[in-house]
Amino acid sequence: MAWTYLVIAGLLEIGWAIGLKYTEGFSRLWPSVATLCAMIASFGLLSAALKTIPVGTGYAVWTGIGAAGTAIIGMAFLGESREVLRILCLMLIVAGVVGLKFASASGH
Repeated sequence: MAWTYLVIAGLLEIGWAIGLKYTEGFSRLWPSVATLCAMIASFGLLSAALKTIPVGTGYAVWTGIGAAGTAIIGMAFLGESREVLRILCLMLIVAGVVGLKFASASGH
């Protein structure tokens, strides 16, 4: 269950990172409320996951999901650069997240 919490926390991190763009410095009420709710839920689920998953692994996976997901959404929907080197670097982040999951599974 801890890994499920961690993945959901990572997805919520994507939500709040993208949400920050729409809060306009927390000057817009509803985007700010949604972003803050996503932040709280993300941190809460991360905290729950870290009861079982080692902190280094959990934090790296959480930030990896958030960073890669946010960059992918930026490229797909927000007109951000799609250059090949950027995509290759994102693939390395995803490979690292998957590797940490498998390394953690074999280490227990």
